[in-house]
Amino acid sequence: MKMLLTALLGLLSIAPTTLSFADNANGKTLYLQRCAVCHGADIKGTGPLARKSNPPTPDLTTPAFRKRLADYPGVIVSSIILRPNGDLIPRTLQENGVKIPPHAWSVRDFRDLHQYMSGVISKQ
Repeated sequence: MKMLLTALLGLLSIAPTTLSFADNANGKTLYLQRCAVCHGADIKGTGPLARKSNPPTPDLTTPAFRKRLADYPGVIVSSIILRPNGDLIPRTLQENGVKIPPHAWSVRDFRDLHQYMSGVISKQ
């Protein structure tokens, strides 16, 4: 798993950064289907499950998070999704009866989601 994460992060760092409409649409779709239930459509931790996780879902538009996103492009999104001990998200969803179908993440998906989130966060 660690090797997979390292390989994906390496690919993310060299992936093209130019957005096309399809890339932005894919990132937005992934975010709304898989992340907004906790983080909210505004990425500020305002989703219906935001306060039901422990710790509560963070506001991703804070200066500290923006800095992390700028310092480690692509790492934030992929590390949250792939972290080997990351049972917080599935546990929060299960405890609240929310079922999100499995997703076979591709490098493109990680890139698109990161770029979509970066775009929304930079507008805050």
